[in-house]
Amino acid sequence: MDKKPHLKPYIYGMLAGFGAIGLSIALFFLFYRFNGLQKGISLLTGILMPFIYGGVIAYLLRPFCNRIEDLLNRYLPARYRKTVDGIAVAASVLFGLLVVYALFMLIIPQLINSIITLSTNFQSQLDLFMAWLTRFFADNEAVYRFLNDSYDTLRDTFTSWLRTSVMPSIRQIVSGVGVSVLNVLVVLKNVLIGVIAAVYFLSTRKRFAAQSKLLLYSIFRPHWADLILEEIAYIDRTFGGFIIGKIVDSAIIGVLCYIVCVIVGFPSALLVSVIIGVTNVIPFFGPFIGAVPATLLILITDPIKALWFVGFIFILQQLDGNVIGPKILGNTTGLSSFWVLFSILLFGGLWGFVGMIVGVPLFAVLYDLVRKFALWGLNRNGQNDKLKVYHDAFGNPDDPAAPESPAPDSSDHPAT
Repeated sequence: MDKKPHLKPYIYGMLAGFGAIGLSIALFFLFYRFNGLQKGISLLTGILMPFIYGGVIAYLLRPFCNRIEDLLNRYLPARYRKTVDGIAVAASVLFGLLVVYALFMLIIPQLINSIITLSTNFQSQLDLFMAWLTRFFADNEAVYRFLNDSYDTLRDTFTSWLRTSVMPSIRQIVSGVGVSVLNVLVVLKNVLIGVIAAVYFLSTRKRFAAQSKLLLYSIFRPHWADLILEEIAYIDRTFGGFIIGKIVDSAIIGVLCYIVCVIVGFPSALLVSVIIGVTNVIPFFGPFIGAVPATLLILITDPIKALWFVGFIFILQQLDGNVIGPKILGNTTGLSSFWVLFSILLFGGLWGFVGMIVGVPLFAVLYDLVRKFALWGLNRNGQNDKLKVYHDAFGNPDDPAAPESPAPDSSDHPAT
């Protein structure tokens, strides 16, 4: 008796062909309509910017909100438990607003004072600096003559720069102040709506998580849904642990810098410490980015102290990189120094300052996905012995932040 032909291989082949054709069309559209796609993404991002701000604010405040909620549930009587969520959300949002307000009140007056000092005292400070240099190199006639000639050239160049570059730029700024005010108002509007959206995100975070989990299990098989949830948990640990830990680490560095600046007597101690603390959020390049403007601020007032400040920043960053940072951050990403540098340059070039901050945890997530896919492929192809050879040659890296998950069962794969 003739057996019925098996149609499944043909159906799978047909679907694979249609999928390949559809993917080719999508890639063609992506490459040749990239400008239009960028405009569409920019338009959508501009519309949803308040919710993006709200999501970022809520994510940063979520650990604080959870901690307050746990404390209230532990110590409040049972009859007040219904108000715990509201109190925790209100306290966390108020805490975030107070931190931002305090930073602005600390930075803006110091920044204005430094600009005024630079504009009024630059010529006199330059004269004092050049006088100190000439006294220091008085015994060297060649250097002494070079400094005198350089001083005249520098003074003429600075005067010309003020006349030809700074003043026209100020006129352009004044003429475009209306557009600048409008842009600032748009940003303030987005931030204000973002704060309101953050309140909703925080108050409904548990419901959103439960709804997302139900939707996930309604679309995927339990095995794949569990794997997706594991990866989401890893993403949350990586981003949350790195960003929150980096903020705490930078706050500690800023406080230590302020204490030393006050003790030693560095000028503009508060503004300099804020600059060092804020730029320290950027991995690898942050200390160098913050040290340049901070040193220039001190150089305006006291060149000798500026040299001492450079040495102090070097010691402080060594303390942060070898003691404070590892204690707070631990091994949250599991990336080597090469991949940290690569991720900062890549995402910094794509997204600027934000990319330099989120580039390391984002690349750590991509790296983890590639690692798990490679483990699954080796297990599926029966090549686990090659993994053992690799571990024998280079060691098995300790990666507690990303424990090796079991490879997906090949029986759940539609192509097998």
